[in-house]
Amino acid sequence: MAQSQFRYLAAALRYLFAFVLVVTALLLSVALQKPFGNPSWFLFPAAILATTWLVGTGPGWFAVCISTLVVQYFFIPPFRTWILQPRDIPYFVTFVVCELIANRVMAWRIRTETALKEAHDQLELRVAERTADLDQANNALRSQMAEQLRTEEAFQVARTELARVIRITTVGELATSIAHEVNQPLAAVVANTDACVSWLKLQDPNLGEAQAAALRAVEGATRASEVIARIRSLITKGTAERLDVDINNVIEETIALTRGQMIRNDVSLSLQLDARIPHVFGDRIQLQQVILNLVVNAIEAMANITGRERRLGVRSQSEPDGGIRVSVQDAGVGISEELIPRLFEPFFTTRAEGIGMGLAISHSIVEAHGGRLWAESKVNQGTLFQLTLPNTRGFNT
Repeated sequence: MAQSQFRYLAAALRYLFAFVLVVTALLLSVALQKPFGNPSWFLFPAAILATTWLVGTGPGWFAVCISTLVVQYFFIPPFRTWILQPRDIPYFVTFVVCELIANRVMAWRIRTETALKEAHDQLELRVAERTADLDQANNALRSQMAEQLRTEEAFQVARTELARVIRITTVGELATSIAHEVNQPLAAVVANTDACVSWLKLQDPNLGEAQAAALRAVEGATRASEVIARIRSLITKGTAERLDVDINNVIEETIALTRGQMIRNDVSLSLQLDARIPHVFGDRIQLQQVILNLVVNAIEAMANITGRERRLGVRSQSEPDGGIRVSVQDAGVGISEELIPRLFEPFFTTRAEGIGMGLAISHSIVEAHGGRLWAESKVNQGTLFQLTLPNTRGFNT
């Protein structure tokens, strides 16, 4: 109720303001009539413009009506009457038209400015909303990027741990070969130690033979220690360390670890190592894991082969661009062309007892070293795995 009364009061004040301006124009026109003639042509339109500009279109029309009546009554003869002579009609009409035009122009300007202000306010509102949306999207993107970074770090940790588990599993599968590799030098140590003792127990000790036997025992113990060290390095959890690596030495160590498995599966070995190949820059343990995985897979691929030689070919050679290439060839049943593209997918395996992560991890290790790992195969003609690596000068991290 109070709000409605306030609106009525505000409207009455606006019309009162229009009336006051017209009366002011009348008084000024009367005061200036004697020295300047009839000045109503600019004072009343000025009052109309001011009214429309300050208090709105409605009071402006009200000022037009009052001004018309005032001019007719006070300034068009006969004065103080409402009679309009024919000769005064053009002047009166001109005056009214000027007032109407003034009111319409001012009303149009007010509407235009109001529309511009509303458009400006709407634009600011949309800009604010858009800015808020962009800020929200930006915050969401930053959050997503942070989450993705955490996920990638967790994935890297999981992949490293999984690679270690696979190495341990592979070493477990090679337990017999490892025992054979360790037992041989240990048996030699025992035999040479006994021989040394026997030479020393003689009434006339043969110190030369005893010394030779002792040296052979030391060599055997050193060889056993090296085997244990290679096995320990494969299963030890640690961070990657990239250094100059002699890939031929890595291959020879891997062959030593798998020799017992070759013997049990009646696999013959063709080893061709190019002594002139350059060193590569990488993590020795990771590269040994790759070659070990390829060699073990090749041996297992020939486990059920009959009627032809089970031959494993391992070769190293230089590449024209200065890098090196390692090839592992088996004489197994081969892999169909449809399955070749999937060999390096995680959890894909062609063996019933496999988990499908060995080749996937090997592929990622080779790529992380700046190289490439791929396979070629024909059914019943075996499979050839090849990997390339840049030399020490061609790749740095």
